[in-house]
Amino acid sequence: MTRAEAVASSTTHRVGAIADGAVKVMLGAAFIIGAGGFGELLGVSTWLMVVAGVALLIGGGVEIRYVRSRSMRTYLRLMVLYDSGWVLATLVGLLMAWQGGSAGGEVWIGYQTAAPIMLTALLVAAPPAVDARAENAAA
Repeated sequence: MTRAEAVASSTTHRVGAIADGAVKVMLGAAFIIGAGGFGELLGVSTWLMVVAGVALLIGGGVEIRYVRSRSMRTYLRLMVLYDSGWVLATLVGLLMAWQGGSAGGEVWIGYQTAAPIMLTALLVAAPPAVDARAENAAA
């Protein structure tokens, strides 16, 4: 990989990490603004929707804030882990709902509450990137 390709790849990954954080921020705002309606639709209480929204706002904001100071390897691993858990929580929630259970929405919103907090903790605890140029050269 040439240096130009490495820089382009790193830039693409950073833009993706910023976009991922921005989606969390927008989803968090939507959860807070529409807490009553979304909560009713999902079968969860309004307060849980607000807490999930706040967690998503914080998680997305931290994700955007740390994009320049953490390695893209760390970001990519955390995003894959987060999104894998999201898919699993979504499938479990849907399966519970299809079987007539009432806890499917709580499982899904519970994940939306816990996962951004864990992502934030892991991102803050991760070591700072040594140097973007060194990271790009290694890629």
